[in-house]
Amino acid sequence: MPIERTLTIIKPDAVAARHIGDIIKIFEANQFTIVAARLVHLTKEEAEGFYAVHRGKGFFESLTRFMSSGSALVMVLEGENAIARLREVMGATNPAHAAPGTLRKIYAESIERNAVHGSDAPDTAAYEIGYFFPGIELV
Repeated sequence: MPIERTLTIIKPDAVAARHIGDIIKIFEANQFTIVAARLVHLTKEEAEGFYAVHRGKGFFESLTRFMSSGSALVMVLEGENAIARLREVMGATNPAHAAPGTLRKIYAESIERNAVHGSDAPDTAAYEIGYFFPGIELV
């Protein structure tokens, strides 16, 4: 399996609930290596830029308002087949449909306040990593 990098965000709901350490332990238990990390408090404009692909959808306004409501921890994770494996570890977007033991089943409050974000494809991961870590050489 190829070594990949993916972007994850521990969202404002999980940060406010003090789940950062627990979530990182789960990442590490699943053999992800943290390559980069930064704590951010997105402006509404930054959240709109990051989620621009969803502009015009009914949830765009509430999503960008939520993502700019508090601190979030943005990380680049690396590992074998990292993109697909992270999606499995996170669980379904809707925590009501997430498998037992997944991050969203454990920590999510709702479909919007779902604790974590993860890139869904290699091109998305490259864009998202560049969005939060522009001009930084990640080793």
